Amino acid sequence: MPSIRSRRPGRVRNAVAAGGVVVREREGKREVVLTGRHSDGTWVFPKGTPDKGEEIEDTALREVEEETGLKVRILAPIGTTDYWFAAPGERVHKFVHFFLMEPTGGDVSRHDHEYDEVRWVPADEARRLLSFDTYRDILDRALAAASEAA
Repeated sequence: MPSIRSRRPGRVRNAVAAGGVVVREREGKREVVLTGRHSDGTWVFPKGTPDKGEEIEDTALREVEEETGLKVRILAPIGTTDYWFAAPGERVHKFVHFFLMEPTGGDVSRHDHEYDEVRWVPADEARRLLSFDTYRDILDRALAAASEAA
């Protein structure tokens, strides 16, 4: 019987990404932008991988703008999450840097093809829709930072 060790990917690598929580106030309530895929029902915040030589803040701005169709600006860093996943022949430890952002223009109808749907969601509904606990933690951080900034 093969050992568990022999079935594990042999290589481990780190990966980095950046994204944001876009927040607005509407009719006295906070809303955030979520990106979703119909195929697996996943709802997350927009994020992506840096281009070569790109600063992490620039990655966050670019990825959020591409994936949501919104023009945004960074208000504050809100922390980093990390998780593991398997890729062919390796295990990847991914670190995602998130920023609190506000919209300055654009429209969610202009989002790119990466997600099936992008929409503004009330914060309490976002908590229910988000697919991962790490994203609910980032939501809490974003809302706390937004309250401090107000």
